Amino acid sequence: MLKELIAYIAGALVDKPDQVQVTEVEGEQTTVLELRVAKEDLGKVIGRQGRTARAMRTILGAASSKVKKRSVLEILE
Repeated sequence: MLKELIAYIAGALVDKPDQVQVTEVEGEQTTVLELRVAKEDLGKVIGRQGRTARAMRTILGAASSKVKKRSVLEILE
């Protein structure tokens, strides 16, 4: 559910939504979601001074607390 949420948000932001990839890495206590986008779309996902990325992390935090998990979003180049 969280993986699809991040993919949906990132897909709406970028010019090449077909290149959005979200990988879920399960840990013992934390789930890490790794987001990859096209190189030219990286700035759109991060936003000015990281505002868009921070907003995505806030939404992820709210959604993951609802399912009683801890999730972290990493944006990879």
